[in-house]
Amino acid sequence: MDRETVKQALALDPGWTEAARHAWLAVMDLAVWGDLGSSRLGTTSRLRKRVLEVGEKLKSLTADRDWIPRPREQVKNALASALGLRDSLMELERAAASLDAGGDLDAFRGRLDELRRLVEKMAPQENRWARLLDSQYGEDGD
Repeated sequence: MDRETVKQALALDPGWTEAARHAWLAVMDLAVWGDLGSSRLGTTSRLRKRVLEVGEKLKSLTADRDWIPRPREQVKNALASALGLRDSLMELERAAASLDAGGDLDAFRGRLDELRRLVEKMAPQENRWARLLDSQYGEDGD
């Protein structure tokens, strides 16, 4: 797999990265400091853990992959990070569905929707990575 092709494929739009980071920070701020509640015991603490997990997955997705020696493995890592982010976001949304009280509930849901839309914008990039992997399957012994 050509290193330059991989480098170009892995380059994320800095505007998207910044917007996703800010959207996540807004969700985290509301999860920790906002007026959110649930009739189910432990919901808000589980919600905070899920928000943190999404942030960790987002950081993983946007991280530099130069430390990975093989270009194919860099692409596989990026795709796995993107899929992990989607899974974590889905779990966060499940946890958020249990929220049923609080003055910041609408704001939280709006910020979470914004984050979802930003993650969905990664689909073309994910597809590009998958196509790149498919086109190179087995070329370097994988």
